[in-house]
Formats: sequence, structure tokens, C-alpha cells
Amino acid sequence: MKTRESTEQTIQRQPANLSEPEVQMALDQLRAEQNLVMATLAGLVAAVVGASMWAAVTVATGYQIGWLAIGIGFAVGFAIRHVGKGIDQIFGVVAGVLSLIGCALGNLLTVAYFVADAEGVPYVELLAQMNLDVAIEIMTATFDPMDIVFYAIAVYFGYRYAFRELTDADFARALGKAF
Repeated sequence: MKTRESTEQTIQRQPANLSEPEVQMALDQLRAEQNLVMATLAGLVAAVVGASMWAAVTVATGYQIGWLAIGIGFAVGFAIRHVGKGIDQIFGVVAGVLSLIGCALGNLLTVAYFVADAEGVPYVELLAQMNLDVAIEIMTATFDPMDIVFYAIAVYFGYRYAFRELTDADFARALGKAF
């Protein structure tokens, strides 16, 4: 049995050969294997790499390809799932937030490139001088309602792919049983 759902849904779909107390014991063991800090760091790296790729593709093509949001969400969710081994809902929430940040950062990096190019300022220098107020002003000035759609898609994919896939073998291993 495989599932990417939250712990509550995992309990509802428990393996047929385990009792409720055994499922709880297995889930406790599986929770002990979770690592939210490392998952968050891995998700942050995936968000920054995804944002950089989004900006690079947009600069190279001259078009903002919003479907890259799916890639950012998937990459963040996958990184969090792989590194964090999460089964609790917080892993999905963190993945959703980091996916949103990745998309917004991708847009910011893209606009910063075009501003640097138009002003004749080196890109890295412009980024180094940027502060939060300027970043907010840029994001506000360049906001497009369609951004909400792509940001929402990224959040969905980040959340959806952030959870560890549990199998009967995982439950058996957690209980020290042969599968």
C-alpha cells in the first residue's frame, strides 16, 4: 500500500494485517525517522535552484514560462520527501511555502536581470545592492494576476510530493516484523 497523504489518512488506510495499536506503534517509529530541519534545508536548496532555472529560462527565451512552477513545486516536494522522510502534515506545509518562495524568487531574479541589463549595471552587483524594500517594490510593480495561478500550482505540487510513500514493508520494518 502506497500513499502520499497525511498521517491521518495513512491511519485510515492502514495495512489489513495490523491492529490499530500496531499501526500507532509503527507510525511512532516512522515519526522518529523524520527530520524536518534537514528537509527544510533540502527544500530551500531546491527552491533556490528552481528559481535560478526559472529565471535562466525566462531570460534565455524572453518569455515567462509559468509551468516551470510545477517543476519548482515538484523539486521542493521531492527534496523534502527524500531527505525528511516526513509523514506529518508539517512537511507538506513547509514544501508549499518553499515552493511559493521559489516561484517568487524566480520572478524577482528575472526582473532584476532585465533591470540590470536596461540600466547597464552588472547583474550580481544589482542583486548585492537589493534590499527587502526594493524587492517588494519590484514584485509589486511587476505582479500579474496570472502569477497567482502558477504560484498556487507550485504550492499544490510542493505539498503533494512532500510526504513519504508508506508501504506495508515500511510498517513491518517499523514493527521489527518480517515482510
